[in-house]
Amino acid sequence: MKLLIASNNAHKIREIKQIFGDLFEEILSLREAGVTADPEETGETFEENARIKAETVLALTGCAALADDSGLAVDALGGAPGVHSARYCGRHGDDDANNALLIQNLSHVPAPRTARFVSAVALARPGRETLIRTGICEGTVGFAPKGHNGFGYDPYFTPLGMDKTFAELPGEVKNGMSHRARALAALRKALEEEK
Repeated sequence: MKLLIASNNAHKIREIKQIFGDLFEEILSLREAGVTADPEETGETFEENARIKAETVLALTGCAALADDSGLAVDALGGAPGVHSARYCGRHGDDDANNALLIQNLSHVPAPRTARFVSAVALARPGRETLIRTGICEGTVGFAPKGHNGFGYDPYFTPLGMDKTFAELPGEVKNGMSHRARALAALRKALEEEK
């Protein structure tokens, strides 16, 4: 079976291919599949947005579609940036501006600045109910960026039990414990239990 990943984010695509590579004959990004649609994320939760993206791509192509919606939820900011993580500064995907606004908004908050990365993944398939699973990675937000790996808020986020940010960890270590890895592992387990 072919699987379309409802994203063109190279980091997400690589991680998904590593986890699902043996379950599908072919895994393609939207760009690789020639799909130009960019479903609007109008949901109020990560789960709603993942479902919207996966089901829109399924409806357009007839192929199984996997979508992820993820972000950082900071306790001192009432869960923000949350579902608006990628466009927190008002522009989509501007990591530097998003991080600058996050640190500015936390300037009055002492350590520990507790937060969690959340990822919801949805798998929409022809003639079947959409499967949705969520993964969470608890941690704290630092005061200065550390590391050059990863993307988004990774240079500021230190997972619980670690002394390095996501951006300081090798990719294989981060991918083994990240919110997305946990959501994808739960989704894979649900798929295997269907058989």
